[in-house]
Amino acid sequence: MLARFTIERAKILPNEKKSFLLRIDPRLWAAMEKLAAAELRSVNSQIEYLLREAALKRGMKLGVDDVDMPTAKARKK
Repeated sequence: MLARFTIERAKILPNEKKSFLLRIDPRLWAAMEKLAAAELRSVNSQIEYLLREAALKRGMKLGVDDVDMPTAKARKK
């Protein structure tokens, strides 16, 4: 069973960001660049958005941002 992940367990302040190196296939990077440009985000923000969206779909609780994440559909209106 997948353990529930929370901000409290990570001991990270809500406004603090964790930096890490990501090795990624160049074709996937190019796709992220296109998607980010279409949604007016940086690639970093786009990857963070997609990771957050995937975590929420799997039932993970991430903190106060859980309810404040706009969908691409809502932004395009």
